[in-house]
Formats: sequence, structure tokens, C-alpha cells
Amino acid sequence: MADTRGDSFQKAYFRDLVASRELLVNLTQREIRGKYKRTALGQLWSLANPIAAIIVYTFIFSVVFRVPAQIGDPSGLNNYALWLVCGLLPWLFFNSTITLGVRSIVDNANLVQKVYFPRLVIPLSLTGAGMVNWMFEMAVLAIALTIFGAFVLPWIPLTIAFMLLLGVFAAGLSMLLSIANVHFRDLAYLLTVLLQFWFYLTPILYPISLVQAQSDRWGGLLGTPITLVDLYKVNPMEPFVSIFRDLLYHNTWPEMSSVWAAMAWAFVTFAVGLWVFSKKDKNLAELI
Repeated sequence: MADTRGDSFQKAYFRDLVASRELLVNLTQREIRGKYKRTALGQLWSLANPIAAIIVYTFIFSVVFRVPAQIGDPSGLNNYALWLVCGLLPWLFFNSTITLGVRSIVDNANLVQKVYFPRLVIPLSLTGAGMVNWMFEMAVLAIALTIFGAFVLPWIPLTIAFMLLLGVFAAGLSMLLSIANVHFRDLAYLLTVLLQFWFYLTPILYPISLVQAQSDRWGGLLGTPITLVDLYKVNPMEPFVSIFRDLLYHNTWPEMSSVWAAMAWAFVTFAVGLWVFSKKDKNLAELI
């Protein structure tokens, strides 16, 4: 016999979530306004971290290690810094979203314990605030690319669509991590370490062609048909980085394999995160 009580709770939960859309907007606005409140530069501070990272990574990998510059096809761009930032900005958004998201429920314990509302709006509001900052950064990038000769304008609608798709993936992962962190408080600290490995295992600072060349030399790993580049392709951020570089730097359609992979990671992760969060939401006040 079907669990009608569980189904009823799920339906009621999603109705409450829809009814809480105004709260979601208010929390998102609070995050946006509060982050740079009473600062002289305001929103411009959101560019400080990307600019610092671009300068450091460009010097180390382009000047010191001399990673070969990538020629935009068909854009014709030949600029490591611009190539780098097309992949770096999506990562910085993703990194910031899940780093804040994993602690979102625990950090808002007082609010969670005082009044009932769908707590899902907390990690979603952080994702929404991160999206606003990211839009600002990407607008600056689009201007820079245009100045250096890229034809970005026709690709902006698709870029925005994939920005939203990455936001869906980041939100879904934030849901799962925020619930896990309620049970295992060390997760937030462990995640910081794991993200460092994840960053360097994603072809952001170096092109995937270098991985492919090494993979061809090694062949199958441990006597299996699985190659090094196959393992790289399992990385959920690899297709997203590839898509943004194709659209913004190369000014061409992304590979459909990357598109399908990005869509699968985003929608499956979000669906699983939403299901798990809705199951655990009613007990969060007691658990924290």
C-alpha cells in the first residue's frame, strides 16, 4: 500500500515552497545588499577576487610554465588571460555557491528554530545572490572580449542559459551538502580541501588537449580501456568550462556531448537535492 502520508507531505511542502517565493526574493536581496554594505566600492568588490586570481594564474601558467596560448576558432583570439577567465569565472561562482551553501542551514540555526518555513529557500537564496554577482562579472568579461576582437553579442543568450543551468547544478549540490553538514559538521571543512583538488583536476588553468596528449601516451589505465581523459570527462565541471569557452572565447556552438552532460548533471543533481531536502526539512530544527 502506498505511503499516502508521505505523498501528502511532499505535496504540502512544495505548495509551501511556491508560497514562499517572496521570502526567497527577500533573502536573496538581503544577501546581495548585505555583502558589500557600507563599503566605498560596493559591488565593484566582487571583481577583486577574480582579477587577483587572473593576475596570479596568468603569471604562473603563462609566463613561468609557458602553457601554450589557445587560438580562438573562429574568433581568432590569442590571449591566455581571456581564455583563462572564460573558465575561471564559472568555477568561482560554483565554488562560492557550494562553500556558502554547505553551511547555510547551520549558520541560520536561529532562524530555522524560531519559525517554520521551507528551509530550502536558504540555500536557494545564496545561489540567487551568487548568480547576480556572477552576471556582473560576466558582463565585464563580455566587454573585455569585445574590445579584444571577439564577436560575443550573438552568444549572450546561450551564455545566460548555461549560466542558469550551472546555477541549477550548484543549487542542487548545495541542497545535498547543507543537509549532510547538519549530520556531519566536519563536512564544511573537508569540502574546502576537496575543492582545491577539484579545481586543479578541472581543465581551467590548462587546456584539455594537454590531458588528451598525456592520455594517448598512457593508453588504458591499469590494463582497462578507461583512459585518463575518460576520467576527466566524468568531472561535472568539465563540460561547463568547455561550453563557456566555446561560446565566449571561440564564439562557436559547444559540443553536444558537453551540452548533454551539463544538462544531465544539472537536472539530476537538482532533482535528487530537492527530494532529499524535502524529506529532511521537517526535522532540521531538532537536528541543529
